[in-house]
Amino acid sequence: MWEPENNQKDEAYRLFQEGYEKQTEGLLEEAISLYKKSLEIFPTAEAYTFLGWAYSFQGRYDAAIEECQRAIETDPDFGNPYNDIGAYLIEKGELDEAIMWLERATHAKRYESYCFPHYNLGRIWERKGEWQKARTCYENAIRENPQYSLARRALGRLQGMMN
Repeated sequence: MWEPENNQKDEAYRLFQEGYEKQTEGLLEEAISLYKKSLEIFPTAEAYTFLGWAYSFQGRYDAAIEECQRAIETDPDFGNPYNDIGAYLIEKGELDEAIMWLERATHAKRYESYCFPHYNLGRIWERKGEWQKARTCYENAIRENPQYSLARRALGRLQGMMN
């Protein structure tokens, strides 16, 4: 397998970081362009995932899912794209299809935010009226990140409905 020079990796990373900064500033077209340049130099699961995330901000969920699938092909252990596919499918109203992706995210070897797929699974189960399953998922999200306010609010709302 071809190994890029360190300066190529460094340049790809710099472009990725610059893309992320542009995205946080709301400059999506610039972010997309920078992510693509980064990927041309040295493809990473992170750059594919964040390119997908930028597309999702534009409501381009199918394109976002395609980029996340490229991320998974690049690094199947990276958890973010599994969660993101699940979240995009939720936005498309494809709840049943989202479950598998979110469950895979909860078992990914390389993931820093397991709270997100647990929370997203909770959202699905809540919408389906499976309140006990939703409760368990929200509790799991909070266990993973006790500061996760969305999961805390969702759990509180759900407990209020169950009483």
